[in-house]
Amino acid sequence: MIQTKADLKFYLQADKAALKIEKRFPSLVGDRVWKFQRALRRCEYHRNRGGLISRMLYYWHKLRLESLSAKTGFSIPLNCFGPGLSIAHAGTIVVHHNARIGANCRLHVCVNIGASRGSTRAPRIGANVYIAPGVKIFGDIEIADDIAIGANAVVNKSFLEPGITIAGVPARKISARDSRGLVIRAA
Repeated sequence: MIQTKADLKFYLQADKAALKIEKRFPSLVGDRVWKFQRALRRCEYHRNRGGLISRMLYYWHKLRLESLSAKTGFSIPLNCFGPGLSIAHAGTIVVHHNARIGANCRLHVCVNIGASRGSTRAPRIGANVYIAPGVKIFGDIEIADDIAIGANAVVNKSFLEPGITIAGVPARKISARDSRGLVIRAA
């Protein structure tokens, strides 16, 4: 969770490295995903910090975040992702507010991470996890570190063995290969 200026700087640098961005600032036109992630991190910082000035800055960044969310198709709540978040490109991504995802997560389009059947318990996903396009992860489950999840998989049970590849409907282990080469370990 981002609570200090140093935390904010660390998260922003880790996200930038995970996105493979070398320039200093986003372009005026384009770079919507990077702009969204920057607004998300600043919003998290001001929300967690407290105080009158941070509260005012939180609302300003929240408005910007909501605008970018509508443009990109992302529905990502605050304080869900660790440092090194990498969203491949704009498109529908929905994340439950109780989900917790570790460092260096790579997401693609049409990913849903949520609770099931009105429950408030959402998935807990480890660090260095690659989530391919169309993946649905739901329920009170846990995903270990260094896992690659194949395209269009439906994950509704826990996978506690680190460093494997899972895929299918419902998801099952298909390989002993980990997420190395699919995620950038920026944090």
